[in-house]
Amino acid sequence: MKTFQLNAEPRTDLGKKAAKAIRAEHKIPCVLNGGKLVELKDGKYEGTLAAGEKVVPIGRDGKAIITTDFTVNIGDVRKLIYTPEVYVVDLNIGGVEKKAVLKDIQWHPINDSILHLDFLEVNEEKPVVVEIPVKVEGHAVGVKAGGKLFLSMKKVKVKGIYTNIPERIVVNVDNIAIGHAIKVGDLKFDNYELANAKDLVITGVRATRAAAAAAAATEEGEEGAAE
Repeated sequence: MKTFQLNAEPRTDLGKKAAKAIRAEHKIPCVLNGGKLVELKDGKYEGTLAAGEKVVPIGRDGKAIITTDFTVNIGDVRKLIYTPEVYVVDLNIGGVEKKAVLKDIQWHPINDSILHLDFLEVNEEKPVVVEIPVKVEGHAVGVKAGGKLFLSMKKVKVKGIYTNIPERIVVNVDNIAIGHAIKVGDLKFDNYELANAKDLVITGVRATRAAAAAAAATEEGEEGAAE
């Protein structure tokens, strides 16, 4: 995947009122999840936290995850958000370097402004799941026969180490006939896997009225010749 450089400021003032003030300054509240797993003693973390970091308990076995709250300028993330590309983000939070992927965007229900961004920290040991664009290549035999190519999934979920995840999933459609399709379960890769349900259709060729009429005319002609 391509990389995206993003500078951010730690956020220590939390809550709805503080978030509203942040947005008024043309900034976006964000959170970085998937951080280091730590141990709690008597429900408390005895280590040192950087600005914006907090400890979030998980389960009941004394373990927790470190997350980071921060803010970014709206103008700095436009090319990250308004694009079909998927990036690994080189995130600098007040001088602390992290690698992450953008996982979720919360939009205002009326004016479509950005309310919040969720990032996921990545490393070379822990697999992540990200959505990757699908690119269709080739000339389907079904299209040559009069059918119409369709694309049901513009993106698919890919699970793997972030360094192995490609910029897009390329699907060759040369051998797809009319009425046939390529499903998630039909695609296999060496260093990553698709995380969608295996029976979901990615692309295929459906019959058109013209193709159906031509097929019917051919059948009638063959029947007439047989008589």
